[in-house]
Amino acid sequence: MASEQQPPTEDELRAAYEAELARLDATDMIAQALVSLMNLGAVRLSPPGDQPADVEQARDAIDAARALLPLLERRRPQEAQQLKAPLSQLQMAYVRAAPPAEPGEPPVGEPPAAAPDAGGDEGPGPAQASGRLWIPGS
Repeated sequence: MASEQQPPTEDELRAAYEAELARLDATDMIAQALVSLMNLGAVRLSPPGDQPADVEQARDAIDAARALLPLLERRRPQEAQQLKAPLSQLQMAYVRAAPPAEPGEPPVGEPPAAAPDAGGDEGPGPAQASGRLWIPGS
């Protein structure tokens, strides 16, 4: 007669979790979060079946991934470099899926664009001002 496997106890689960945390560092968690956010954004833009894309959730996931990328670049530049192209592709998918912004209206979640200064700088172009174009480092 085969013995049944008992589910792990709470103490065993806690010990396994603490051992995993001891093995990981913050950079590991940043990389995992960045990849998870990119995957979530992709799923929100291409939901299964007849469901509509959730562009706001995708945008939040993209913005969060973009915020984490410089942190990963500081510690693991090669890993960060490998994630830039997929993140750019996700941003382009967002641009294709998002409804166009109303003229003169700031994008959702963005403050109004500042007026250009008189120093000859013409300010952002229409794509950047719409909030639908991401510029690295901005």
